[in-house]
Amino acid sequence: MCRQRSDKRTLIRLVNTGAGVYVDPTGKRNGRGAYLCENRSCWERAVSTDILNGALRTALTADDRERLAQAMPQR
Repeated sequence: MCRQRSDKRTLIRLVNTGAGVYVDPTGKRNGRGAYLCENRSCWERAVSTDILNGALRTALTADDRERLAQAMPQR
């Protein structure tokens, strides 16, 4: 989570739907959202720490972390 500002279209939206945290490629899914850049180190930090808990107003479960790890950019 580099905290750099960028256009929303260049960022990847994560959404807490109440049934879990998912990647939202359309940016239109209902729920509390947070944005990550495509930098792999930002994703690794977000998945391995509790930094998204406050932004998404939830505690990430093991399933949420696995889903996010699978969606992690390769670069």
